[in-house]
Amino acid sequence: MGGIIGSLYASGYSADSILYIARHIHWDDLLSNQSSLRDIIMEEKDEYNKYDLELPWVNNFFRVSTGVLEGQELWLKFSELLFPVYKIKNFDSLDIPFKCIATDISTGQAVVLDSGEIVSAVRASMAIPSVFTAVEYQGKLLVDGGIVRNFPVKDVREMGAQFVIGSNVTSSLLPANKVNNVLQVLLQVAFFREAEDTKLEVPLCNIYVQTPLEKYSMATFSQADEIIEAGLEEGRKLYPQLKKIADSLNALYGQETNEKELPALQTVKISSYEVHGLKFTTQDFFVHTMGLATNHVYTPEMLAHMVRRASGTRYYSRISYLLDPQPDQSAKIIFDVSESPLTFGKISLHYNQFTGISAIFNLTSRDFFTPNSRSLVTINIGENFRVRGEHLQYLGRGRKFALKLSTQFDQLNITTYANTKEAGIYNQNYFVMDGKFGYSTSRDLTIGIGTRFEWTRFNPSITSSVEFNGTDNFPTSYIYFRQNSLDRPVYPKRGIKSELEGDWVYTQDPNIKLHTSTQDADTITAYNPYPRITFHFESYSPLSEKSTLLFLLQSGVNFQKGNIMNEFSIGGLTYSFHNQITFAGLREGSYYSSSLAEIQAGFRYNMYGNLYLTGRANVLFSNFVNNENNFYDTPNFLSGYALTFTYNFVLGPLELSAMYCDQWKRVMGYVNIGIPF
Repeated sequence: MGGIIGSLYASGYSADSILYIARHIHWDDLLSNQSSLRDIIMEEKDEYNKYDLELPWVNNFFRVSTGVLEGQELWLKFSELLFPVYKIKNFDSLDIPFKCIATDISTGQAVVLDSGEIVSAVRASMAIPSVFTAVEYQGKLLVDGGIVRNFPVKDVREMGAQFVIGSNVTSSLLPANKVNNVLQVLLQVAFFREAEDTKLEVPLCNIYVQTPLEKYSMATFSQADEIIEAGLEEGRKLYPQLKKIADSLNALYGQETNEKELPALQTVKISSYEVHGLKFTTQDFFVHTMGLATNHVYTPEMLAHMVRRASGTRYYSRISYLLDPQPDQSAKIIFDVSESPLTFGKISLHYNQFTGISAIFNLTSRDFFTPNSRSLVTINIGENFRVRGEHLQYLGRGRKFALKLSTQFDQLNITTYANTKEAGIYNQNYFVMDGKFGYSTSRDLTIGIGTRFEWTRFNPSITSSVEFNGTDNFPTSYIYFRQNSLDRPVYPKRGIKSELEGDWVYTQDPNIKLHTSTQDADTITAYNPYPRITFHFESYSPLSEKSTLLFLLQSGVNFQKGNIMNEFSIGGLTYSFHNQITFAGLREGSYYSSSLAEIQAGFRYNMYGNLYLTGRANVLFSNFVNNENNFYDTPNFLSGYALTFTYNFVLGPLELSAMYCDQWKRVMGYVNIGIPF
């Protein structure tokens, strides 16, 4: 943090400006490996940030990164803030001479960074081992200088300072009874030398300020206001002493009149470019994806947006750049790119009361079968077995066209209900093969066509009043429209996600026996083709920094009576299987209908940190097309509510819900942990 604050102040930012930055930065986004979902290309959004652990396949084995965070967003933010001084390559030439300290990971020795790219130097000086990845800088692999010299008073003396005021905001090493996890052990070991070095550096200060921040850690950015106030309180205590020193200097040298000023540099003309680090992708693809054009003028915000666009292809784990001033006042932009490994193994855990507990394993590989492609296999192992395979082939220079071939098999146990009580259990096997071709007009909109073949088998293990037994299969051709402008995949704060699909369901080939309480077993024969429409719309609108308004609209209509095993299933708070319409107040599979429409509104409040409270209310209308199968006892109108307490942690959201349906007149609990298959 000393390197960050020091570089900004030395570059010309005033104390008030730095205070404003600290209070208005979105730290959760900045200290994350994840890009905004809006920057991810449409075909990649469903798989983005879905798994708890992602391990790259490198040199014939899965490896762990040198740190948890690549710091892409930090790098971009520093590039924006320090853009006005990009032409200064000798840090002594800044408004105030500046140096920062890093540690050479190969020797363990302190490295004083006083020239080169100031953004890279600052990023290297804060690369805390096991938290941030190491930074390659001027031929060295560097990590946080605080490991060996967190309080570099000696270096300031060597720069020529005759009077040193030192402020130390770090806490001492934790006592043994406070070291409770692996990360704390690693940090404790990493800062052994720093603790000893600080003891030697403190006496070199003329004034030493030890701010009492024991209850805060390097991760408590959300409490910036409290930390700032603690520093201001210490400053007020020292003010008389500091005022006396200032008065003495003014008496000797006169009143200082020159104000610090940030260079008035807001744009840069890019005249040429270089790209370093490419292996799997081409320079043409990289530059075209960014939308970079030479002899154009850019702001640092525009450059950051372009970098995020390239990262959104998922081919790059980190992209940084430096600006090399040219004689004609333009700049050559030089990109340093770290490509993502082509293959990842991914793991997550999931539990809810419908699917039970399961481990989800995914293997994703790019360019495995063909260039410009992504292939994946996902397996759900647990109380229910599910497996999915997919091959996504990008077409065209800008990857706006995509062909997706996929197949999936589900084996699920589905509970049936009668008169609000559990009435039976079905074992459902569902198999689908799907091929579709889409065109993405932007990062958040896709239109396309496709055809799929579906096969379903129902086998009752505990019979109920309505009993299906047998199989059905049918092909379907469809057109679709998809939009996704959400800012994040889990608990978004803003944006819209919608999907409209128009189907033509061809002749079914059922081999099903139907038994109800009013009639004996009857064999169902084939039905004629029929049209079908499904629609899903959800939106998120921030009302304040902590509150979000939710809105959901779902609808599905089969325009013919003959749609056995292709009806819509009503219930559940988490989307878990095909043809499901979620409904706050009912469990999955509580009712079935061939035509329905649901409206839901909700309010989510971020109580503290990762704790959320969400309230929902919804109404559902069904049976409004006069073709309903008469053996379903589904009400024409349903209304329900849910209140959900969430802790969003490393395994995904832990959701504890209480639900109520006016028609069932009973309160039910609902638990979901993680992101479903």
